[in-house]
Amino acid sequence: MERIVWSDFEKIMMVTGTIQRVEPFPEARKPAYKIWADFGPYGVLKTSAQVTQLYTPDALIGRQIIGIINFPEKQIGPFRSQFLLSGFETEEGVVLAALEQPVADGTRLS
Repeated sequence: MERIVWSDFEKIMMVTGTIQRVEPFPEARKPAYKIWADFGPYGVLKTSAQVTQLYTPDALIGRQIIGIINFPEKQIGPFRSQFLLSGFETEEGVVLAALEQPVADGTRLS
């Protein structure tokens, strides 16, 4: 494991957002959804996420998530991903990182 310094961590824009829209992504190589989340002052951003094993679209709508919003955009087939949805890979599927209590969208992890 490589150690980082505080200034490395400060570069990561890890903020809260609320999922507004979820659509199937049949063109993806692995099962995935297209997800749009509202990050408050950073706007609504979209991503592709392989979270279909543990979550339905209806279960994701309105859910507050943690996204990394300052990676370069990534082309995933015909879809352009604008943030990384944080979660933990398990044998059952990806478990989304969760907040203990609601906070304003766009709040940065510290």
